[in-house]
Amino acid sequence: MITGIHHVSLKCGTQEEFYKAKDFYMNVLGFSVKREWPEGIMIDSSCGLLEIFCNGAGIKTKGAIRHIAFSTDDVDGIVSKVREAGYEVFIEPNDIVIPSFPALHARMAFCKGALGEEIEFFQEQG
Repeated sequence: MITGIHHVSLKCGTQEEFYKAKDFYMNVLGFSVKREWPEGIMIDSSCGLLEIFCNGAGIKTKGAIRHIAFSTDDVDGIVSKVREAGYEVFIEPNDIVIPSFPALHARMAFCKGALGEEIEFFQEQG
């Protein structure tokens, strides 16, 4: 049976994209190396793995995945780090209420990652 999400995979078209993605996730967001091999790396976000391949030459297309959401205890702090590193924040930190039952109160923000992927920073409140 399913026990959780093991990893999300990203493909880079060039070595330059690979190094930029690796730098973003490790040096800006603070993830750590789990394992490496000649064509890629698997890094640990503490709540799941992110696999980045450097053998993805070809046209990028947007698939069904809308964004990657990372849980955080400081949305504003991580957004500051992302902005200082030169990445686009396209939804500023804000408080939301998802009208579910029970209602979900959260603080969130969105940025673009090194490969143009959409990343949400999500902090449940209360």
